[in-house]
Amino acid sequence: MKSTVHIGIIGLGGRGMSLMEACILPRAEVKVAALCDTYEDRRQDAAARLEKAAGGSKPLLTGDYREVLEMKGLDAVLVSPGWTPHVDIACAAMRAGIYTAVEVGGAYSIEDCWRLVRTQEETGAQCMLMENCCFGRYELMVLNMVRQGLFGEIVHCQGGYRHDLRSEVAGGWENRHYRKDNYLLRNCENYPTHELGPIAQVLDINRGNRMLKLNSAASKAAGLHDYLAARKGNESPDARLRFAQGDVVTTIITCAGGETITLTLDTTLPRAYSRAFHVQGTRGMFSEDNKTIFLDGVHDKFEFNGRGLWGNADSYFEKYEHPVWTQYIKEGVQGGHDGMDWLEFTAFFDAVRSGSPVPIDIYDMAAWMSISVLSEESITLGGAPVAIPDFTNGKWLTRQDKFCLS
Repeated sequence: MKSTVHIGIIGLGGRGMSLMEACILPRAEVKVAALCDTYEDRRQDAAARLEKAAGGSKPLLTGDYREVLEMKGLDAVLVSPGWTPHVDIACAAMRAGIYTAVEVGGAYSIEDCWRLVRTQEETGAQCMLMENCCFGRYELMVLNMVRQGLFGEIVHCQGGYRHDLRSEVAGGWENRHYRKDNYLLRNCENYPTHELGPIAQVLDINRGNRMLKLNSAASKAAGLHDYLAARKGNESPDARLRFAQGDVVTTIITCAGGETITLTLDTTLPRAYSRAFHVQGTRGMFSEDNKTIFLDGVHDKFEFNGRGLWGNADSYFEKYEHPVWTQYIKEGVQGGHDGMDWLEFTAFFDAVRSGSPVPIDIYDMAAWMSISVLSEESITLGGAPVAIPDFTNGKWLTRQDKFCLS
């Protein structure tokens, strides 16, 4: 068991910086050895924050991630730049024999997904997709209830990335944000893993089940144009842009076990935040949007009258709280996104220190990320079904390991 983990952080935009401050610097057993970003001001800002928090610690500063991977004594890297270089950096880190944590995003090609799988299988190095929603309190309680049979046989799941990102996308010119070019030039389910990760756990994807095919459809793209025109005027250059990304993208996935999954991307219209996590089985259901659990034989359909059971999910924590969250609450919840970020980094660093496999592995990463490029193909083909590759190459049939926190 390693007493100390030396990590390099590659990508110091909003996400990389926040993770460093909230989930890495507070850990005495983790030392930041390198900071990498193509923008010098970000490197300097991160270095100043690190030196203040870590008593003058001076890491390597570089704009070239390859210099980080060449460092002696480096145990792990966090890959958190814009979406495009994720796969290149992750593969290079695995070939360097370094534990790799990769922030979420969608794939740009199926070949990139296969490249991730081949690199891991050839090197044996561990690479974890840092999908924090897999560690959410409701998500893990529902997983616990599913494993105990409370919902019966699972038939259908839903999820969404429903998040008003208009200011972030439209502000890409000023804040150097990667979403801008993606929304201008692509039309797909561009951010699938927040909603798909917890569902994949519930349905044992890659562990006795797998996703077979998908169909995707996209609405017209009107939200960003309206947003920019209202703020900059109809004749402004920004308002004249035509975005390819549909405002609402709906993807339906069919699984080998017969289950269906519906994913919704909704990020360019005014709305409240929701991941719309929904699990429905032969004996009950959970719905995140109204925090409701309905169990056959316990509840009656007529009780849902706006005053009764809607919003009753919290009452189930006492009996069905996931053990990880039971312990976490006793110790004190910390980190970002209601504590999910801290838990995912705890799982990653535990794997690094013990030299063990990561809980969200390369097969999960490839399968979940592939939804972006496959949905793009389906939309282009008018919603035609598109096959989802078996990135395990048959291993899903016999793999016995479940999500390790369960």
